[in-house]
Amino acid sequence: MMAGSYSNLVVLSCTTAGQAAGDLLGSDESEIVHILWSVVDTTANTVSVPVQSLVVKPDHSELSDEAKSRTGMDEGAVAGGAPIQAVLEQLHQSLTNGVGAPFCLVVDGQQAMRQCLHPETCKKGISLPDYFYAFFDLRREFRKFQSTSPAISSVRDMAQHLGLDVTAVDECQAMCLVIERLIGLGHKFTDPETVDYKYEPGTYQKNELIDDDTILRVRGLPWQSSDQDIARFFRGLNITKGGVAVCLNPQGRRNGEALVRFASKEHRDLALLRHKHHIGQRYIEVYKATGEDFLKVAGGNANEATAFLRDSAAEVIVRMRGLPYTATAADILNFFGQSCPVAGGEKGILFVRYANGRSTGDAFVLFETEAYAQLALAKHKESLGKRYIELFRSTAAEVQQVWNRYQQCPLIHTTPTMIPMLPQQAITCGSIRDCVRMRGLPYQATHDDVLAFLGEYAVYVRDHGIHMVLNSSGKPSGDCFIQMYSPEAARQAAEKCHRQYMGDRYIEVFQCSGDEMNFVLMGGQLNKNGIVSPPNVYAAEAPVLLDAQMCDYLGQQMTATASGPAAAAAAAAVAAANQYQYPGYPPQVQVPQMSILPQGMMQSPRGIPSPAAATSPYYTSAAAAAAAAAAAAGYPPAMYPQYYFPSPPVSPTSVGYYPPPSPVLRMRGIPYNAGVPDVVNFFGGYQVPPEYVQMLVDVLGRPTGEAIITFLSHEFAQKALLEKNRQLLGSQPVELAPLELVPAL
Repeated sequence: MMAGSYSNLVVLSCTTAGQAAGDLLGSDESEIVHILWSVVDTTANTVSVPVQSLVVKPDHSELSDEAKSRTGMDEGAVAGGAPIQAVLEQLHQSLTNGVGAPFCLVVDGQQAMRQCLHPETCKKGISLPDYFYAFFDLRREFRKFQSTSPAISSVRDMAQHLGLDVTAVDECQAMCLVIERLIGLGHKFTDPETVDYKYEPGTYQKNELIDDDTILRVRGLPWQSSDQDIARFFRGLNITKGGVAVCLNPQGRRNGEALVRFASKEHRDLALLRHKHHIGQRYIEVYKATGEDFLKVAGGNANEATAFLRDSAAEVIVRMRGLPYTATAADILNFFGQSCPVAGGEKGILFVRYANGRSTGDAFVLFETEAYAQLALAKHKESLGKRYIELFRSTAAEVQQVWNRYQQCPLIHTTPTMIPMLPQQAITCGSIRDCVRMRGLPYQATHDDVLAFLGEYAVYVRDHGIHMVLNSSGKPSGDCFIQMYSPEAARQAAEKCHRQYMGDRYIEVFQCSGDEMNFVLMGGQLNKNGIVSPPNVYAAEAPVLLDAQMCDYLGQQMTATASGPAAAAAAAAVAAANQYQYPGYPPQVQVPQMSILPQGMMQSPRGIPSPAAATSPYYTSAAAAAAAAAAAAGYPPAMYPQYYFPSPPVSPTSVGYYPPPSPVLRMRGIPYNAGVPDVVNFFGGYQVPPEYVQMLVDVLGRPTGEAIITFLSHEFAQKALLEKNRQLLGSQPVELAPLELVPAL
C-alpha cells in the first residue's frame, strides 16, 4: 500500500473477560468478550460509520469486575452473544460491503491486535482476513506527529494533550476524535505496523552479532514441539527468520526449552507478558536471554550442515531416527516413495555422522511443501529393512546442534563407569581460601553460564579452574568449585554474587579453601556454619563388585615386586575371591566404594583401609588381604566410585579435554519385552555382569530397544562386536556399534 493512500481508517477496540487492561491487555490469556468499531473517512475527515458494538460469547463466560465496568454487561448479556468466529465474519461482511477500499485498521497500542485477536484466533483455529495483518498504532502515530509530547498511556491522554473533551464518550469514539484532529492538523497515516503471516526457517553463523534485547528463553514446552508450534504460541509477535532454536539435551533429544529471537525489543517485551500462558494443558515459562545464548543453540559453522540448509529452498525439515547403520540415500528415497518426494533428491538428505565418519542412525530430510511433509510424517514408525524409523518435524537449529555435537563428541547417556580420571594437578589443596563454591546451579548450567554469573570477577578465575561437580550417576549435582587467583578475589566474588540469580534460580556462593573443596568432594558438607564430616561410607553404602580377573591381575602385579608376607597376602586375596560367585557369572569379590579421584588430588584421599579398619559388614577378608598386600608393596590406595566427581577442569577460554577410549558398545534392535538377563545371556562368554548393562528408556519410561554395554576389557568388546553383531536376540537381529565417551562437562 502506498503511503497516505488509505481512504478509510477502521477504528477498533476490544475488551477481554479478564482483569488485565491497558498495557497489560491480553496478558492474563482471557478471551475477547466485546468489540467496538467505527470508520473515519480520511478524505472528508469525518466519521462515516458510527460506533458499532459486537458482543462475543467466550468459551468460559465468567467476567471480571474490570470487564463488567468497561463493557457495562454481566455474564447473562455476554452469554447472549455470538462465538468470536461468527462475530469476525459479521465484521468482515460489514467492512467489505459497507466501507470503501482501501482501508486499514487503527488500534490504541499494540495489545488489541498482537496480544488478543491474533493469539486467540490462532488458538481456536480461526483464519483472519488479510487486513488484520496490517494496522496503525494510534499511540505511535501520535508520537510521530508530536515528537516532543509527554508520556502517554491511553487515548484519553492523547485527547487531553490535543485539547479534546472525551469524558462523555467511549474509547472507540475518543479514538475517532483524536484521528480527526490529527488529520485536520496535517498528519498522514503512512507505514502501518505489520504482523507476520507465518514463521520462516533460516540459519545463523556463530560469529553473528545478536541484540540481547530481542532474545527470550522458553521453558516447559511439550517435548514434540516444533519451531512452528512455538511460533504459533507467540502469534501476533514478529519472530526473525530462523529465530526459533529448539534446545536439545545431552542425548540429542528435545528438552522442553527453546531460544526465540524477535524482530525488536518491543515485541520481546510483549512476549514476556505471555509468561505461563498455555500450549494445550501445559503452561509455558518465558524468560529473558542473551544473543550469546541464542547462538550457542542456533549458530553454525561453515560445514556440511550449513551448506545443506543454505542451498535448499525446502519449507520443512524432517528428522529420521533409528536408521540402520548401513542405510543409504537411495534407501531413504525408496522409504518415502513417490507420494512425498524429497526436495533435491539425494541432495536433500543429510546423514549425521561421528567425526570419524561412522553413522549415528540419524538423518535430516528436506521437503518442499507442508503437504509433502505431512505425508512423510505419516510414515512414523514404519520399517526400513528390519528397523522401524521415528520421524519428527525438525528445525534448522536442531540440524546445527545435532551435527555440531556429534562432530565434537557423541550424544550418549553417561554412567559412573564412563567418567574419566583427571590428572593429579587438576585440583588444588591447602588451607588458603582462594576458592569459591557455588551451590544450587540449574542442572543444565554450563561453564559459560558460570563465567557470565561471576561477571567482573570472571577475570580472576585460574586457567582450568572451573570444576562442575557431578554426582555418582554422572549427572550434574548443582555444585561448582572455582579456583581464583587470590583469597581476596574469592572473598569479593562470594560477597557480591551470593544469592544472585542465574536464570530463575538464586545461587549460594561461599569462599573456601582447596582442602574444604576436596572435603566436599569426599561427601562432607560446607556452608556458612563451617564443615560437617562425611558419612561413614563403609557402613552406609552398597559394595562395588569386582571381577576375579581384576583381582588376579592385581595379585600378579603385586607379586612381581613384593616378597615374603606381601606376596603371600596377594595370593590369599586371589584365592579368597573365588568364594564370591554368582551362577553363570565370573567370580567376584566385594570392596567398599571409594572416590574415583587419583591419589594426590585430595589432601587425604580415601583408599582401601588397613586390615585393622575392616569392621564393616561390606569389607571382606579378601578385600582386607588385598589392601594389606597393596600397602606392603608400596602401591597407592585403590580408588572406586563413591559420591561426587569433578568434571574435567576448564579455563575461561578453552576446554581442551578428551576422555580416553572405553570398552563400551551400543546395542540396538532389542525386543521391547527383553530385559537385562536376556542381554547378559546374549553375551554369554564375554563376561558382562548385569550391572554393566544399561537399558535405555524414553521420557515416559518405555524401552527404546537400545542398551549400553560396558565390557571388562577392550578385547572382550572387540570380540563381541565381531562375533555378535547382527545375531538374533529372541527372533530379532540386534546391531552393535562402538560407543565413544562424552567428556563429563
